Amino acid sequence: MDDTSTISGAPALSSPRAPGVGARAAWLALRAVGWRVVLAGPAPPKCVVVFYPHTSNWDFAIGLCAKAVVGIDVRWAGKDTLFATPLAPWFRRWGGIPVNRRERTGFVGQMRAAFEAHVEFRLAIAPEGTRSAAPHWKSGFWHLAREARVPIGLAFVDYRAREIGIGAWIETTDDADADVARMAAYYARFTAKRPRNAGPVRLRE
Repeated sequence: MDDTSTISGAPALSSPRAPGVGARAAWLALRAVGWRVVLAGPAPPKCVVVFYPHTSNWDFAIGLCAKAVVGIDVRWAGKDTLFATPLAPWFRRWGGIPVNRRERTGFVGQMRAAFEAHVEFRLAIAPEGTRSAAPHWKSGFWHLAREARVPIGLAFVDYRAREIGIGAWIETTDDADADVARMAAYYARFTAKRPRNAGPVRLRE
């Protein structure tokens, strides 16, 4: 596979998109171990970014490097208890935002409010909800994108091709199952760090 062709179908970046020493260092680190970062067009100011397959802590580490390279402010949500630890400043610095799942509005309601409160807000979600094998995806990401009226970015990591990035964008329809079926067709090409832990791309029946 040459520098212009990628397993995702999106173009590979030929240089860091973000300025600064940090982006350059992340770029060189990824290139040194044979990884490429891909990006399908400019990221919209508001979107939900689905990340799959997520089977290893290495996904997060490689993802942070890719985030630095592309220079896109992508947030991620975590349990509020994580942000009550000494690591909270680090979590926030790298885009983490606390979610109180005990609130009546729940995850979708809190994140929808965040979309409404910001001119620019991109939220990354791993719909499996675990690094272990899951029988189905959680549907919160779809409901959030639908209620916030934002597109969904299909982010991926592929350990065979050594690629990571956002390979495509889709708009939701009124049919969640059909939308997820389109995602399943796209994600079928990628290889996880631990393939046995990559569950099927489908919603609960």
